[in-house]
Amino acid sequence: MDVLFIYDIPMLQNKIYYNYLIEICKTFLIILFGLSVIALTVRAVNFLDLIVDSGYDVTTYFNYSILNLFGIAPKFIPLSFLLSLIIFIFKHKQDSEFIILWTSGVKKIYLVNLFFMAASMVLMLYLLLSTFITPLALNKSRLLLSNENFGSFVPTVRTQQFSDSFKGFTFIVEKKFNNELKNIFLHDKGNNLVNLSSNTSKIESTTILAESGIANDKALVLFNGQIISTKKNLENEIIKFEQLNIDLSSLRNTTIKEPKIQETTTIALLKCLFDKNSMEKSFCNNDFKKEILSTLNRRIIIPFYIPVLSLICSFLLVKSKRNYFQKINVFVCCFIILLFTELAVRYTGINTFILYIFILMPFSLLLVLYTYLIYKFSNESFKS
Repeated sequence: MDVLFIYDIPMLQNKIYYNYLIEICKTFLIILFGLSVIALTVRAVNFLDLIVDSGYDVTTYFNYSILNLFGIAPKFIPLSFLLSLIIFIFKHKQDSEFIILWTSGVKKIYLVNLFFMAASMVLMLYLLLSTFITPLALNKSRLLLSNENFGSFVPTVRTQQFSDSFKGFTFIVEKKFNNELKNIFLHDKGNNLVNLSSNTSKIESTTILAESGIANDKALVLFNGQIISTKKNLENEIIKFEQLNIDLSSLRNTTIKEPKIQETTTIALLKCLFDKNSMEKSFCNNDFKKEILSTLNRRIIIPFYIPVLSLICSFLLVKSKRNYFQKINVFVCCFIILLFTELAVRYTGINTFILYIFILMPFSLLLVLYTYLIYKFSNESFKS
């Protein structure tokens, strides 16, 4: 019986640790998903400009929004893990479950190791997202805008307001009812309407005035107006019309279609930073290398601050007569770490001292904090 009892204790502890690990990870994923969805909802309102200003269809809008979720989620990973760990510790301390573990002979450092293991799992998830999945998803969202032309001209039309949603093409209407327009003014400097003139080679800009019109997805039918073609010698050619059909499929919206740095793969950024032959690339120049360095630090170094948060939260397990102040101190320290990472990472590309501090700090803190926790727990055992 005694031998069986002694044999069952490690198995019971392993099961408890496993359940604790699952509980922390589940809480973390729920918080991360909730915060990401809230942020995506706010961002999705801004993305409506893709429909209203750029004329993309609803399918493109939703695909673009969903792909941007992968760019939003990594930013909330440190905060989500911090909240999940604090909630876990507060819950089990309030239920006195930790006291049962201490009295059964479980050392506190074992629980610290469990927190560190959970942090390491989150660290790997963060690295996977930030270095591979997020840049790939954001790049695909940008390519989505590049490959898809505008879906409909109608949403871009707003009454009594100039619109320059398309390159070299400006227009304004006085009234709009569904797709029916009144008093229309069109001005083209991008050679989109140059074929309406008798001599296309000498046209510099084209202006169209019309009393009414009907807007379709990629076409415009105008009634009772005139075409004013301005030539390079400043002469004007005026053509009156009763009905004019204009094909708008050649219009190109002004949405940025070139991938930004955060939408570029990590491998490409590393090549730009260390490979001199990559200087020919548009984004890879001396001016952008500073921003590239900051982007790489955000993707690769910031995840290593997550285990630091787990060790700081572990100080909640240390006995203290001033329990309330202990909670405040732990939360403030974690908040300072999160604030430091967000502020310092922006200057790592322009200040060498901040760069070295930013890279070395998480590993130094891990060593110092873990050693200090062992010291505090050993003192508790000695006093007891």
